[in-house]
Amino acid sequence: MRATVISSELSLLKKLSYRLNPTLSFASETLTAAPASFHDGFPYSDVPKPRRRNSERKAYVTPMKVLIERAKAEREARKAQPCRVLEEPPANGLLVPELVEVARRVYQARGLLLFGLSQLVRVIPVLRCRHCNEVHIGYEGHEIRTCTGPESFLRNAMHVWTKGGVRDVIFFPKCFHLYDRVGKPRVGHDERFSIPRIPAIVELCIQAGLDLEKYPTKRRTKPVYCIEGRIVDFESVVKEDETERQCSFENDNHFGNSSTTLTQPVEKIQNLLDSNISHLDQLSDEERNKLRDLSKHTLDSWIDMTSGAKKIMEKYAVNTCGYCPEVQVGPKGHKLRMCKASKHQSRNGLHAWQEATLDDLVVPNYVWHVEDLNGPALNNNLKRYYGKAPAVVELCVHAGAPVPDLYRSMMRLDVVSPDRDEVDLVA
Repeated sequence: MRATVISSELSLLKKLSYRLNPTLSFASETLTAAPASFHDGFPYSDVPKPRRRNSERKAYVTPMKVLIERAKAEREARKAQPCRVLEEPPANGLLVPELVEVARRVYQARGLLLFGLSQLVRVIPVLRCRHCNEVHIGYEGHEIRTCTGPESFLRNAMHVWTKGGVRDVIFFPKCFHLYDRVGKPRVGHDERFSIPRIPAIVELCIQAGLDLEKYPTKRRTKPVYCIEGRIVDFESVVKEDETERQCSFENDNHFGNSSTTLTQPVEKIQNLLDSNISHLDQLSDEERNKLRDLSKHTLDSWIDMTSGAKKIMEKYAVNTCGYCPEVQVGPKGHKLRMCKASKHQSRNGLHAWQEATLDDLVVPNYVWHVEDLNGPALNNNLKRYYGKAPAVVELCVHAGAPVPDLYRSMMRLDVVSPDRDEVDLVA
């Protein structure tokens, strides 16, 4: 009888609590809650977590079940129609017209980003660990024990900090430049010294329509054929003169030369910061305003570059190794036997190619968020209260730029961390 009364009271309590707050959940019952992608009107993104072990493979962007079904559908279509014309760009060798301008903006934003970071690192302190890839923004390195470098057990996983630079804030992995991304999408092992390697994001812009004289690429005016899974180009091979080149680039001839487009915004930002500034506390009010404007321009360039690159990657394929940071822009990965990651012996040194993400194309180097650069070092016992952000965002925010809405939840700005002597009092 007593158990029946308790169960009835518990059911009434659940109904009452659901009416008052429909987002609550009990241990034995999960109720309908609001979507996790938005939090207080802002898009929600959690603190990124690294892989547990380096031997683990990266997570697939597209589930394996979907990839298998897609491969089966392509095999059936190939059997039904062995010879067909590829109609969808860029698989047919043609450019996507609406992405040509996006590629130029991404390339321009990358140049502005590198210039702004080269100026900001002279004022905002950037530290890096001597033994691992950890980066920190602040005058004093944090005390969080996450070092995985050589003999880290002797230091109790503590980092050894030294001065860093722009390469530590953001890193652009390199890949092989493809002259013909459709006709010859793979680079052989014997061609590794004859084909240049350029930043992968620049190669992505070139394949999307950017024209650089130093890195020529083949542009087609007619789509290619697919005969039993092999790409065949029946377009006549002739020497390109100026008229044929203008015809090949008719999608982007009204954007002008990329070199002149890049120099104009850089000249405007170059006068914002004097060359004699070396410390943030030594700035005057006028210099702080210049630094704030420079940080805003730099952060806008970062957002423009990442958003544009993500938009291009929806159409143009980018592959990465599932075990190492190698990246290749194109429909297929290269054939170089240079992988030294886990299980490379079973692959004969070949990479385990899979679909890449934006973080594989542009390595953001997530850092711990610091509220005050002059404050005490971050404590290891309080690391669950600290947030993270890309090093570019953290650097620009401390220089005066507003915090983007996309990184508010990741930086945990609404969390008040306790003091060191209050750790035992917090649940």
